Amino acid sequence: MASGVKPRVKVPKTAAAGDVITIKTLISHKMESGQRKGDDGNLIPRSIINRFTADFNGQNVIDVTIEPAVSTNPYFEFEALVPEAGEFQFTWYDDDGSVYETAKKIAIG
Repeated sequence: MASGVKPRVKVPKTAAAGDVITIKTLISHKMESGQRKGDDGNLIPRSIINRFTADFNGQNVIDVTIEPAVSTNPYFEFEALVPEAGEFQFTWYDDDGSVYETAKKIAIG
């Protein structure tokens, strides 16, 4: 597991049924591409978040495959339809097999 990894998500607390909302996500991660050499001249092993998913009430909203060219601390902003009250589940997958998750609820109001 990479050290210092912290997912952050911004989702409105409420929306009207049928609204399209903006969601912002960021995860603190060094994102080492595996193409850089260390001080010893050897390649630094690749260590990236390679996939990000967001689901709403069990239905997939977005599924992103991430490549080594993505910068440190990957940020995603996207829109999602909110048909009802529920919960967004956000998941980031690391090369080392670690999975980082967080969830945010949204109410209809």
